[in-house]
Amino acid sequence: MAIQNGNTHADGRSDSRIQNYTKFWQKDSLKEDDSDNTNRLDSYTEVVNGYYDGATDLYEWGWSTSFHFSRFYKGESFAASLARHEHFLAAKMNIRAGMRVLDVGCGVGGPAREIAMFTDAGELVGINNNEFQVGRARKYTKKMGLENQVKFVKGDFMKLVEQFGEGSFDAVYAIEATVHAPSWEGVYGEIFKILKPGGVFGVYEWCMTDTWDPSIPSHKTLAHEIELGNGIPEMRSLRLARDAMKNVGFQVEFEEDLAERNDHVEWYYPLEGDYRKAQTFMDWFTVWRTTWFGMFVMHNIFWLLELLGFLPKGTIEVGAALKVAQTSLIKGGQTKLFTPMYLMVGRKPDN
Repeated sequence: MAIQNGNTHADGRSDSRIQNYTKFWQKDSLKEDDSDNTNRLDSYTEVVNGYYDGATDLYEWGWSTSFHFSRFYKGESFAASLARHEHFLAAKMNIRAGMRVLDVGCGVGGPAREIAMFTDAGELVGINNNEFQVGRARKYTKKMGLENQVKFVKGDFMKLVEQFGEGSFDAVYAIEATVHAPSWEGVYGEIFKILKPGGVFGVYEWCMTDTWDPSIPSHKTLAHEIELGNGIPEMRSLRLARDAMKNVGFQVEFEEDLAERNDHVEWYYPLEGDYRKAQTFMDWFTVWRTTWFGMFVMHNIFWLLELLGFLPKGTIEVGAALKVAQTSLIKGGQTKLFTPMYLMVGRKPDN
């Protein structure tokens, strides 16, 4: 299936790319075959860019500028939990002052800015293949006065060596981003090459857990819904992520599925629209945005903005995919068939 870019906006977003996003999936997961999967993998840049061209405004409105999940301590605010999740990764990797660090799939740069301030990294570079998000990241970073420490470049994380050269970073991390890659060996292999000897790689990976069985129709449907709702060409099992780290040469120093911890509230609680689980007053607004009424209001606001031309055509269609994401991620968390926070820290050998 060839996707042609039609009307492209000044910020880099393409109407046709957004409008054609859902066409990469069969509506019925049981009707999908290998050709559908191959098409998404071969066209991963179109799949991911189509999704984020339409979803970024919705993400920022409904979540924050840090596009990831997190664990929650008792009484901890939503914003604090996001920051702690980023700090935890940086601490596990032992990112220190003066290091040159790469954020793979940086979104609009929320984690990059937070980790730069937390660690005092010498230079933190974010790479993202979505032009619109790169522009947003630069804007927010300049507003915070961090543009001399945190920089963003447009590029393909499957071609990191071509972009940066071998042995160019002390540390590399990815937060819920490399699931968009056509293969984990491919993207992890690129990361391995651009690290200096002794360099460290840390990742929060989206995976289907090892109890997931694609031969079970309900399990296959769940993975299909997570893919469609979140711009992912192919969901894979946790076991394959672990194997990929080792296969490309990393020495795995730490691994844990943090979703398995017995936290005060579940990582997916902000998606449930349940006010009883909100831990601070400000979090009520976060929860409200995922209630039926909050989603109704948001849908109509964005429908009007799209109608008036303030948002690209197709944004509302991607918004419908986000509703699929909401229900499938909750189900995946409740059944323990999915995790957004399988943490691995690997080191490139010194020799």
